[in-house]
Amino acid sequence: MILVRGSGGGTELTGTVFERGEEPPAYKGAPDEDAPYVWVCDSFYEVESGGSALRVDGEEIRVAFEEPMPRGFDTREQALTAAKEHVRTQFARIGVDPDGVEVEVTKQDPA
Repeated sequence: MILVRGSGGGTELTGTVFERGEEPPAYKGAPDEDAPYVWVCDSFYEVESGGSALRVDGEEIRVAFEEPMPRGFDTREQALTAAKEHVRTQFARIGVDPDGVEVEVTKQDPA
């Protein structure tokens, strides 16, 4: 599995790319299990009330989470490109400049 972690505005977001032979989460909307690479990560957006508290750039905001939408890809490069874009998009949705988001990709050995 490959972890894709974005950092910006004093907070972080991490998603996972599952590779062929690894078991991606199985739930409604999960992609075809034959996809060689499956990206799974939370999506969220800022709300005025409700949601969960999150500290961004020293200020508390409220965010609501959407159900993760796994996506299948044919190549590792496609999956990583989409993962990095997704992470930067989530930060943009809460007011953090996506160009200032640091993205780290790390390979994790299956336990």
